[in-house]
Amino acid sequence: MSSALVLLPDFALILLGFGLRRVMHLGDHFWSGLEKLVYFVLFPALLFYAIARTRIDFAAAAPFVLSGVAAMGGGMLLGLLARPLFGPRPMVFASQFQCAYRFNSYIGLAVAAKLHGEAGIAAMGILIGAMVPIANLASVWMLARHGQLGVMREIARNPLILGTLAGLLFNLSGAALPEVAGQFLARLSEASIALGLLAVGAALKLRGESGNHLPSAFLLGVKLLAVPAIAWGAARTLGLKGVYFDVVVMFGALPTASSAYILAMRMGGDGAGVAWLISATTLGAMLTMPIWLVALGAA
Repeated sequence: MSSALVLLPDFALILLGFGLRRVMHLGDHFWSGLEKLVYFVLFPALLFYAIARTRIDFAAAAPFVLSGVAAMGGGMLLGLLARPLFGPRPMVFASQFQCAYRFNSYIGLAVAAKLHGEAGIAAMGILIGAMVPIANLASVWMLARHGQLGVMREIARNPLILGTLAGLLFNLSGAALPEVAGQFLARLSEASIALGLLAVGAALKLRGESGNHLPSAFLLGVKLLAVPAIAWGAARTLGLKGVYFDVVVMFGALPTASSAYILAMRMGGDGAGVAWLISATTLGAMLTMPIWLVALGAA
């Protein structure tokens, strides 16, 4: 299978989730429950299982994480340039600003697994654990001067971070997973990616953007084109190769996470505009991520 087609099954699952929600009429409670199952149980199990079993090159992890920070920081700085495009709508800007740098962990783990198996999942898990606190703090800071304690509690209880930290601690201990525990976690891991991608598709919203499209188009370009390019440049500069290089570039190429919508709604922001941007980056990533994969194959 060529590089451009590697992600086709994953994107097909996203589109299937979009269609199932609208055709089968299972109700919002079903999809909400599915997303909670994936977020609180299946993906933490996947992260723990992959990280606990993978030999991690901690010497290379520091420049790897630094490359991720550079990519996210670049997205933030470029996102700030969009402020004049929003005119007298500061809260709309603060809401959509998140879409320049936040990332979809579900798609990231699926892509990492496709590229490098458990080693890719472990690498992406390290990035998720490091980048989620930065993304949340930056988003809350932009949306309001208060609310920091709330977001710190969310970070401390984030199941993806907890799964990553638990896996790292187990890895460092040198212990081996009991066979029964390994089989149990393997079954949960097998279910996680397919259900997670279905949940991503079910959450797509194609309405909500109106009026001036220039700010949204600018943020869309930053997330899908500029951020992965920055990740590529930083990784090259810091000498990354192999799994870490591929994963950090694809991390940069990820679409925006649905958590941006949740935060905007909780803090009285522009939920509709953020929902549209999340969907636009997800659909746009179906075109741009295969291109970045081809570029990785040619590098």
